[in-house]
Amino acid sequence: MLKLAWRWLTSMRTALMLLFLLALGAIPGALLPQRSLNESKVDEYIKNNGELAQWYDKLQLFDVFSSHWFTAIYVLLFVSLIGCILPRSWEHYKAWKADPVKAPKNLERLPHHGSGSVDKPLEQVEEEVREALKGWRVASYTAEEDRDGKRSFAAERGYSRELFNLIFHIGLVGILATVGAGKMVYYEGQVIVVAGAENSEFCNTAVANFDSFRAGSLVDGTKLTPFCVNVKDFSAEYLPNGQAKMFTSNVDYATGETMFLPHEAWDKYQLKVNHPLRIEGDRIYLQGHGFAPKFTVKWPNGETRTQMVQFRPDDPTFFLSSGVMRFDPPAGMYPDLQERRTKGLAIQGLFAPTAQWTGETGALLQSAYPAMKDPAVAIDIYRGDAGLDSGRGQSIFSLDPSLMHTGALQKLERVNLTVGESITLDDGTVVTFDGANEFANLQISHDPTQFWVLVTTLISLGGLVGSLFVKRRRVWVRLSEVPGGTLIETAGLARTDRAGWGEEYDAIHRTLLGLPEPEED
Repeated sequence: MLKLAWRWLTSMRTALMLLFLLALGAIPGALLPQRSLNESKVDEYIKNNGELAQWYDKLQLFDVFSSHWFTAIYVLLFVSLIGCILPRSWEHYKAWKADPVKAPKNLERLPHHGSGSVDKPLEQVEEEVREALKGWRVASYTAEEDRDGKRSFAAERGYSRELFNLIFHIGLVGILATVGAGKMVYYEGQVIVVAGAENSEFCNTAVANFDSFRAGSLVDGTKLTPFCVNVKDFSAEYLPNGQAKMFTSNVDYATGETMFLPHEAWDKYQLKVNHPLRIEGDRIYLQGHGFAPKFTVKWPNGETRTQMVQFRPDDPTFFLSSGVMRFDPPAGMYPDLQERRTKGLAIQGLFAPTAQWTGETGALLQSAYPAMKDPAVAIDIYRGDAGLDSGRGQSIFSLDPSLMHTGALQKLERVNLTVGESITLDDGTVVTFDGANEFANLQISHDPTQFWVLVTTLISLGGLVGSLFVKRRRVWVRLSEVPGGTLIETAGLARTDRAGWGEEYDAIHRTLLGLPEPEED
């Protein structure tokens, strides 16, 4: 049973079936959100699709490429291909070393055959046969060795077809191996950097510096490629309908000891979509952008606090964005810690880069264009405990609803502001909207196997092209002396018959018999 199972697994039919299953299994990974890419989208999908999405989750369709069933197909395909390649390689080597097979007894039964006499001696015809089959692998057989008792020649061409076929499968195994190895040693992180701000610098020195980070099982995060990037600006080009045409960001970057020099001494690069910055094996991609509104809070004692925090683009076309900011009051105003916690401010609302006011009262904020032409915000201002000292992680895009339900946060005002406008609260605190900066979403990718994936892919592609274009074919020539000359019998056979093989055989046959070229219609 084990021998039969091994034969089944290592058959080419099984390998093709597994390859088809692998491609079929990858379809859910392309159509459904994946946890490895965006866990929040997966949670939202499950929430919106009920029981069906829960079944998807049980089947690991939101973790396709790390699922048990996908890994099983992947490993079985890997074993199957290796099991196919090794014996086929040995058989091909033996066939390459062996002489072409003898001519069958009845040449007339083959798809291409013919015969004719020439008034030349047998020895001369033998020389002409060898000349006509120059470039072919040729074996000659005496009358005693031939199946029909006559002098014969066997020639074969296209041995490299099987070689190319093996190269294709070796390349495919290489792709599987390098991709699998890459999944163990890669890392990929994303970070949002506000362009042109006081802190517009990102350093690839610790996992904690990323907003999100995922890595292979052999990466512990302690050996990241050290470099720093300073995002100086961000610009976007749009079509008249608001569709993004190109994103561009001018950055400074440094590695090694130059990281400690001023930004003016760093190298310059213009980062664009699909034009990553490559630094010592890492690639920095510009994926997208958004806006980071800026607010200044002036407390009754005259102290000010300024924050600039990225808002989440809820509208991917016109960039109507939502977010939240939290401000602790100055320590000197409220020496008592408990009282200080109850005097914090929280701002939550919408930002539009190009404001459009709609609704019956004209107070509903929408965005009319993705570029920042007339920025405005529509915000709610809360006072109370914003949860900054709770020890729990806080969303940067929304307040914890439980804080409002329990009364820990009390709404003070709902107001619309344009750049430079302010609102004064009941205790004299002034909240000012100072405008916004654009942020860039950077993705840092590291995969040392990427080059080898490319090499093995090209090898596989080259093998596939070669196996499609090379034709495996055989020619037999049988000679016998007749009164006045020599009788020539020829036959040809292609293992994979294709257009063009018949013409090649006919050309050899005419050459040996000295026949003229056929007239064209």
